[in-house]
This record gives sequence, C-alpha cells and structure tokens, in this order.
Amino acid sequence: MIRKAAFLMVALAATVVSAESLEVGGKAPNFKGTGTDGKDYSLEGMKDAKAVVVCFTCNACPTAIRYEDKFIAFAKKYQDKGVRFVAINVNPEGLDAMKERAEEKGFPYPYIKDASGDSARAYGAKVTPHLYVLDGGQKLAYVGAFDQGDKTYVQDAVDAVLAGSTPEVTSSRPVGCGIRPARR
Repeated sequence: MIRKAAFLMVALAATVVSAESLEVGGKAPNFKGTGTDGKDYSLEGMKDAKAVVVCFTCNACPTAIRYEDKFIAFAKKYQDKGVRFVAINVNPEGLDAMKERAEEKGFPYPYIKDASGDSARAYGAKVTPHLYVLDGGQKLAYVGAFDQGDKTYVQDAVDAVLAGSTPEVTSSRPVGCGIRPARR
C-alpha cells in the first residue's frame, strides 16, 4: 500500500505540462484568464508595469497554501513600485472556490482562472507554486521558487529588474504539487 501511494505521488508530481522552457531574456508568452473579481486579465494588459511576477498556484497544494502570506506581503510591499503580482490557477478548481479563497485571505493581487491550462503550457510551469519574474519589457528575468531558506529569489530578481540590472540568480528549482491543467 505504501509503495502504491508513493508511486501515485510520483506520478502526480510528474504530471508535467509539455512546453519548451522559456529562456531568460526571452519574451514571456501572454496569458489570459478571468479573475476572482470578475475582470479579465492578460499579460498584454500589464504593459505599464516595471516588473510582473507571474505565479502559478492553486487552492489545494499545501506548499502553495504555505506561501500565500508571503505572496500577500510581497505584493503589498512592491505594488507602489510599479510591480504587478498575478496568481494563475490552471488546476480543476472552480472559480467559485478561488473567489472564496481570495476573499478569505484578502489577496491584494489578481487571482485568475485559466481553465484551458494554456498559460501553464506556454510558460512550462510544472508545480504550484512556480514563479516567473518579468522585466518592464515583459522578458523573463527569473524562473523558479519564490524563496528557499534565506534565499529570497523573487525579491532579489525584482529588485535587480527595478535597478535595471540582471538578477544574480536567474533560475532555481521550484518545489510544490504537480500542475494538473485541462487535458488537450
């Protein structure tokens, strides 16, 4: 039984979204979705941002849930600096459940539903949470984990982008639950 459960966990974590990896410095693909506030969002609609943090997340992953307070604090800290934080859910959770979670936590950022899963495929997102920092030209500056131990990857990448430089660390290994977008 334990062996079967371990196999299922590995299989779930290996439910990988097929996509080419985005290259640092390359143009980020557009995403589209409906937010928990009923508005439509896209990367194209964020052209005025000095930096955009795209976070693939969900309501059910324990790792993603543990990071919610960090995401909230980050978004609040950087919103007046021209940084947009957007959370995208491509898992089978419905928009109503997402609205409930966003209201309960008081997300100060758009939490959008991409039922097609196209955004995760385009970005190559594998787990929740999986983060991407884009510069003001919407080019990829960093991809990976939000942080790890005393390493503040996303914050450091955003600070570098805002200073007009390249982040010292441009990628790290994200850890979380496997993304399960809609089947094609």
